[in-house]
Amino acid sequence: MKTLKHLFDNNFSWANSIKERDPEYFLQLSKQQAPEYLWIGCSDSRVPANQIVDLPPGEVFVHRNIANVVVHTDLNCLSVIQYAVEILNVKHIIVCGHYGCGGIKAAMEDHRHGLIDNWLRHIKDVMRFNATLFKGLEHDEQLNLLCELNVKEQVTNICNTSILQDAWKQGRDITVHGWIYNIENGILKDLGL
Repeated sequence: MKTLKHLFDNNFSWANSIKERDPEYFLQLSKQQAPEYLWIGCSDSRVPANQIVDLPPGEVFVHRNIANVVVHTDLNCLSVIQYAVEILNVKHIIVCGHYGCGGIKAAMEDHRHGLIDNWLRHIKDVMRFNATLFKGLEHDEQLNLLCELNVKEQVTNICNTSILQDAWKQGRDITVHGWIYNIENGILKDLGL
């Protein structure tokens, strides 16, 4: 059995270096979770939520999946949103996509990928709904546009959940944001939604 010892060694070094700087860090972190932000992002390993916005653990509640999709049949994602809104009382929900997304690329292709095709169907629908916007664009321009349009669609999906609708009816101050991350330069862009 492989144990990935090097990862445990890395963890031990990391935890010790933090405790050297602040001996109470983990004890304090374990006693609180009150993030203002829910981050719904892509599973891509190049898009780590806390690092991108330079916030420490405990500051961002995170849900990730292939291509940052939010659909009304995904009980995992909806449960995360409900917990963030009703228990953690987040003030901001951020949907963050990224340029060069493999899920978006796969959705644009004309061949089958297996089980994931069921998930990619949601992204293919975004492209179909906005087909006129893609005419005359080069492939990379289409990819970037679909990455942005997918974020916009997921923001709309969140806003239409019963969770957010009920929270807003109760007068809760929650803002939903649509952002895109450029993996080539590390910069976020607000899509102004």
